[in-house]
Amino acid sequence: MKKETEITETLKEQKEYPEPVKKAIFTAKQALEKAPEIEGVSTGIEGLDKLFYIVTLKDGKLINQPLGGIPAYSVFNITGVSDTGKSLMVEQFAVEQARKGYKVAFITVEAPANFLVAGLRLRAQAMGYNFEKFEDNIILIDAASYGNLRENIPELLSTLAYVIQNYKVKFTVIDSVTGLFENKEMLARVVVRQIFNFLKKWYQTALLVSQKRSGHEELTAEAAGGYAVGHIVDGTMVLAKELVDSAYKMKLYKKEIGDIVRLFRIDGCRLSGHDTKTHFLEITETGLVKILEPIGR
Repeated sequence: MKKETEITETLKEQKEYPEPVKKAIFTAKQALEKAPEIEGVSTGIEGLDKLFYIVTLKDGKLINQPLGGIPAYSVFNITGVSDTGKSLMVEQFAVEQARKGYKVAFITVEAPANFLVAGLRLRAQAMGYNFEKFEDNIILIDAASYGNLRENIPELLSTLAYVIQNYKVKFTVIDSVTGLFENKEMLARVVVRQIFNFLKKWYQTALLVSQKRSGHEELTAEAAGGYAVGHIVDGTMVLAKELVDSAYKMKLYKKEIGDIVRLFRIDGCRLSGHDTKTHFLEITETGLVKILEPIGR
């Protein structure tokens, strides 16, 4: 009798709440029907594609199967202090996808579109491609020149939706997402979640550049806006640079005092397995990023 009374009281209390949002409820089977197949997207960045894998069952044993790139439909955060190669990395990615015939939306928040495209052309030349053959596959959204796009996220996303629909875009790059919450880092998580949810809705594979403040530890996933920004996205790639200024670093990096060492690490990925080591990173004389061997080898 007591149990029935408790149930009745609970039902009465629930009437004080709004109606349930039934369209947000799925069985696992229903959700799987909309889930895309996980496959690799080659990035155009030497040494990066081999660092991702999926675990499959073969002859009764679990094995790591190379993915051949970042997971399709993933949204990655690329973070680091200045001059670590973040923008070079996403430019290489954009050029590679455009060269393959895919449409890429590139939201430029830092440099006006005419300056950014000059860099993209240089990146293509360094990669051995003729930029003129696929230059129309990269669609630039100039949030650097139009402040309303930087300050009004719904307007920016509406513009991106228009580009995705009309140009059949598969890939999105934002350089940098930090510029969308300048002077209001308390809103960073809200801004990044809006963008992340939008990109997921439109089945985009995306790279978001975020800046570290100089006070942040070099190889952490923290960026302006805090650790919470990295927790929203599917994964984070951390780029860093260190001055060799001690005997310990000389031994660790096999470099001389005064040398600059660049480093790279994947800090988590929800959609696939990944290498967990810290790797050397190189920026070539022609402005290309390469991921090299792990440190300590």
